[in-house]
Amino acid sequence: MPLAMTWLMMSVEGPLLAAIIARLPEAKVNLAAYGLAYAVALVVESPIINMLTAATALVQDRLSFLKLRRYNNILNISITLLMLLAGATSALPWLTANVMDVPVEVGRLARWTILVMLPWPAVVGIRRFYQGVLIAGGRTRQVALGTVLRLIAMAAAAFLAGFWSDLPGALVGGLALTAGVIVEALAARFMAAPVVAQVMEREGHTEAREVTFGALTRFYYPLAVTAILALAVHPLTGFLAGLGRLPLESLAVLPVINSLVFIFRAFGLSYQEAAIALMGSKGENESVLRRFAVMLGACTSGSLALLAFTPLALVWYEDISGLTPDLAHFALAPTQIMALMPALTVTLVWQRSLLVTIKRTSPITWSSGLETAVIVAAMLTGLYLFDWTGALAAATAYILGRLFGCAFLALEQHRYSTRTALG
Repeated sequence: MPLAMTWLMMSVEGPLLAAIIARLPEAKVNLAAYGLAYAVALVVESPIINMLTAATALVQDRLSFLKLRRYNNILNISITLLMLLAGATSALPWLTANVMDVPVEVGRLARWTILVMLPWPAVVGIRRFYQGVLIAGGRTRQVALGTVLRLIAMAAAAFLAGFWSDLPGALVGGLALTAGVIVEALAARFMAAPVVAQVMEREGHTEAREVTFGALTRFYYPLAVTAILALAVHPLTGFLAGLGRLPLESLAVLPVINSLVFIFRAFGLSYQEAAIALMGSKGENESVLRRFAVMLGACTSGSLALLAFTPLALVWYEDISGLTPDLAHFALAPTQIMALMPALTVTLVWQRSLLVTIKRTSPITWSSGLETAVIVAAMLTGLYLFDWTGALAAATAYILGRLFGCAFLALEQHRYSTRTALG
C-alpha cells in the first residue's frame, strides 16, 4: 500500500501541473510545449528508470551496494550530458517549425523547458537507487513519505512560479518538476541512511564478488532498453500526432489524458517491486500474488471506465484540469479507449516481476520492442488510412501495442515453464 500511494501521489503531479498551465496565458501553446519537453525528458531519463527494480533485486550487502551505486553514478553523468545536448541544440524548434504543423513558439518554449529540467534525469537516478534500497530493506513507508515531500515542493514551486512570476506556463511546469524531484532525492538519501548502514555491515552474504561491471550490464541493459523503448513512445506519438488532423489540439490534450490514465495505472506500476520483494526465494508466494494482480487490474480499469464513460469525464477535464469545453470533448473518445490500459499495465508488470525474479530480463526488452513497433504501425494506420486525429490514433495504438507486448511475454513464460518442466 505505501508503494501504491507513492505512485498515486506521483500521478497527481501531471494533472496538477496541467491544471496550472491551463490557467496561465497562452494555455494551448504552453501545454503543447510542456508536453513535448516532458516527453523528451522522459526519454533521456529512461536508462535510469529501472534502477529502482535493480536496487530492489540486487542490493544485499556492502559489495553489491557499492558496485551498483558506482554503476548508477556513471549512468547519471551520461544522461545529464544527453539532456544538455537535447536542450542546447536547435533540433526541437526546427522539428516543430518544419515538420510538425504547430506554431514555432511551441518548439522554442519546449527547448527552454528542457534546459530548466537539466538536473532532473540524474536526480531521478539518485532517487530511484535509494528508493530501491529502502524497498529491499522493507521500509516502503519512507518511500511514500519522500513522495509526499516531493508533491509539496512541486506544488509550492508551481504556484509560486505560476502566479507570482511572468514565466511561461511550460517553464513553470519544468521548474516545478525539477524542484520536486530534488527534494524527494534528498529525502530518500537521508531516510535510507539506516538501511545503508546495515547493508555496509554485511560481507559475503551474496555472490556479489562475482558481479562485475559486465555482469551488471548484462542484467541491467535489457531493463534500460525496455525503459527507453517504453518512454520513447511518448515523444514519438507526440511527433506523429503533430502530423495528423487537429495537431495542436492533439498535442494539448495528450499530456492531460496521459496524466489521468496514469492515476489508475499507478497502482499497477507500484506492484512490480512489491511482487519482486515478496515472491520468495523459491516463488512460494506466486499464487497469492497472482490473485492480487487479477483483482488489482479489474478494479483499476473498472474505475477508469466508470469515469471515462460518464459525465465525470467532463467534470475532470473542464472543472479540474481547466481545459476549455472544446478540448474537453475532444479528449473524451481517446480516454474511453484507454480505459483498458490500467489492467494491461498490471498484466505487464506481473509478467516482468516473474522474469526479474529469475533474472531473465532479455524477454522484457523484446516485448517492449514489439509493443513500440505495433504502436508506430497502428498510429500510422490510424492517421493515414482512417484519417483519425492524432489523439485518437495515439490512444488506439497504445492499447494495441500493450496487448501485443503482454501476449509475447505470456508465450515466453509458457515456453520457459515447458523447458523447466522437461529439464
